[in-house]
Amino acid sequence: MVFHSYAKLNLYLEVLNKRKDGYHNIKTLFERIDLSDKIILKPRPDKLIKIICRDSQVPKDNSNLCYRSAKLLQGSFNIASGADIKIIKRIPVGAGLGGGSGNAAAVFLGLNKLWRLNLSRSKLGKLAKRIGCDIPFFIYNTPFARGEERGDRIKPLRALKKVRLWHILVVPKIKVSTPLIYKKWDKYSGLTPPFFTSQILKKNKKAGLTKPEYDVKILNLALRKNDLSLLGKALFNDLERITVNLYPQVLRVKEELKDSGIKAILMSGSGPAVFGVVSSRKEAVALSKQLKEEGESWQVFVTRTF
Repeated sequence: MVFHSYAKLNLYLEVLNKRKDGYHNIKTLFERIDLSDKIILKPRPDKLIKIICRDSQVPKDNSNLCYRSAKLLQGSFNIASGADIKIIKRIPVGAGLGGGSGNAAAVFLGLNKLWRLNLSRSKLGKLAKRIGCDIPFFIYNTPFARGEERGDRIKPLRALKKVRLWHILVVPKIKVSTPLIYKKWDKYSGLTPPFFTSQILKKNKKAGLTKPEYDVKILNLALRKNDLSLLGKALFNDLERITVNLYPQVLRVKEELKDSGIKAILMSGSGPAVFGVVSSRKEAVALSKQLKEEGESWQVFVTRTF
């Protein structure tokens, strides 16, 4: 069985507070995009779960979300067979695009069919949140959704089902640690000058990294009206100010996109992926060509809502 596993962008990400379980309560708006990996599932007569992937950055052991998802289903429903899970990667690893979570969701959905479990998406979503906070979004097969609590309480936004955005997506070749970003957020979130150094404040002001002028409801409205001007003002990511300070390349990407004339620019998740919303595929392709010709070691993609 062959499945496509899609990436996501966070069009809005507000961190509310730290939970007792060590995670954070957030408010986010997910968008599914057409950048995808391929997941190939093959049944095994034994109970072994085997991960196959040529990408050296993808773990092949029990730390892999696909492995953990398969084992959870296998153990929960006393499945006597196993599976080979082949992952063909195109989504950059550890970029804030939810590649691993999308892979895991494809495994949940695929093994639900392969092992004839007949579980509803709601049931799969409840199981998936035990493995990873972003996985439930991909379970629900929707282009846009709100995420609350840890990001795993999903509300599909049916009013946006016909909305399609074009993006230029840029991923600098650096690794960003999500736990580190949240740890730094915990340290600095409630602090104001002089606790933030002048350098951090300068970077934040330059990149427009301030508290949101609008909220996720206004962003929803901008999407429904296809108002790119309002969209540019409503995009927000609470983690940007932390990631930009630790990884200056992220700010460089934002500045490059801004200099290209893009008004709606944001980092996805904890980074380092940065996207710009553009008016058409033609504009995205032209910008992609321009960025590639500049010789930076960035990965550049043209993507759209899926």
